[in-house]
Amino acid sequence: MRIITIVPAYNEEKAITNVVDGAKKHTDVLVVDDGSLDETATLAKNAGAKVLKHAKNMGKGAAIKTGLKYAIEEDYDIMVLVDGDGQHDPQCIPLLLDGMESVDLLIGSRFLDMAPQNMPLHRRFSNGITTRLIRFVTGYHITDSQCGFRVISKKAAPLFTGISYNDYVYESEVLCKASENDLVVAEKPIQCVYGTEKSYVRARHVVHYLMFTLKLLVRKLLRRI
Repeated sequence: MRIITIVPAYNEEKAITNVVDGAKKHTDVLVVDDGSLDETATLAKNAGAKVLKHAKNMGKGAAIKTGLKYAIEEDYDIMVLVDGDGQHDPQCIPLLLDGMESVDLLIGSRFLDMAPQNMPLHRRFSNGITTRLIRFVTGYHITDSQCGFRVISKKAAPLFTGISYNDYVYESEVLCKASENDLVVAEKPIQCVYGTEKSYVRARHVVHYLMFTLKLLVRKLLRRI
């Protein structure tokens, strides 16, 4: 069985070497550099990863789609998604892979079994609201809709390459697409490491996400008609 870890990364030169070093112990590694202005791509390649680079910053969703398309073309059986900022521990990869034979999409959960340690309050609040909405729309009883540590089956991957969103909304839309296609979705507990970097939310991002949530509600209502 061929397994690849896909790492979407943007200006992650401080963390990318450790991420690649950890992931390559378990799988092949592909880093999709989303138009970084630093040495992310060079360091990832030096660490032993295959690197694909966007000419400009297109968004995390776009980077994931680029990675999935590569994995499909190269006939990989399972794709692991790991963020490039070092929040996800690659040592958890074998635990997430266990049991994937009966699952189409596995999501690492920071809320399953225990409360997340040191997660910024604003992220916990926004994640809680989004997860409740996603549960309402999809019917999946998940606890962490926003976690980027995921495992995708060969069957499911092509469904996620055609999603129109290129930014962080992409990860929520993946769950909606999975629900529409009756995919089996599961969760396993993970822990994340949070740095001290500040998070900046632009007004246009807020408006974009409000539009997305409105579309979700409309989609749910149309299903009931």
